[in-house]
Formats: sequence, C-alpha cells, structure tokens
Amino acid sequence: MKTAAQLIAEAKSKIREVTVADVQALTASGTAFALVDVREGNEWQMGHIPGAVHLSRGTLEGAIEARVPREQPIVLYCASGNRSALAAVNLQEMGYASVSSMAGGIKAWVAAGGALED
Repeated sequence: MKTAAQLIAEAKSKIREVTVADVQALTASGTAFALVDVREGNEWQMGHIPGAVHLSRGTLEGAIEARVPREQPIVLYCASGNRSALAAVNLQEMGYASVSSMAGGIKAWVAAGGALED
C-alpha cells in the first residue's frame, strides 16, 4: 500500500517537471504547446494562466484526445504541482510523448508574478 505522498513522489520520478520560468520562456519563444489546467472547475473560475485550456483531473484522460494532438507538447499545471504530476504519468501512458508538469503549480506562477485571467 502506498501513501499519497509516495504516489506523487513516484509520479514525479517518471515525468519531466518544468519551472515557471521555463513555461514563461516557452511562451515568449512562440513555441506551440498546450498549457492545460487540470484543477477543478471552481479553481479554474477563480483565475487561470492566460492561454490555458481547462481539462479537470477527473475528465482529462477522457477529454484530452479531442482537444490536444498526441504530437503536441503539453505542460500541465494544478494548484501546487501534485495533481499535474499524476496526470502527466497517465498521458505518457496514453502515448503523449512530450508531457511535463509545472513544478509548484499556479501557486508558483503567482509567486513569480505571473498574470492570471478570469
């Protein structure tokens, strides 16, 4: 049996984590990628990163194929980087080759002065 902390640590060991600065640089470079917010709907409505699409953690695997091509790079984020790490593992298992999770989530984004939109 594993604890939540163990599951998250295991997930983070299997995926690529990127920093807020990495995401900001990727955006500034004009590189095409999907920024996916996996938080719940009420969290999304309180504010999200400009340009992000919302696919909550509970619906991600069933909805992603219609929204994001498998060959497109994806950066996932949540509140603190844990749910997005777990989600990244699943997307990798679904054949998405370029998936990463933003370390620290939207909390790190805001702490770094990143903008939000409603």
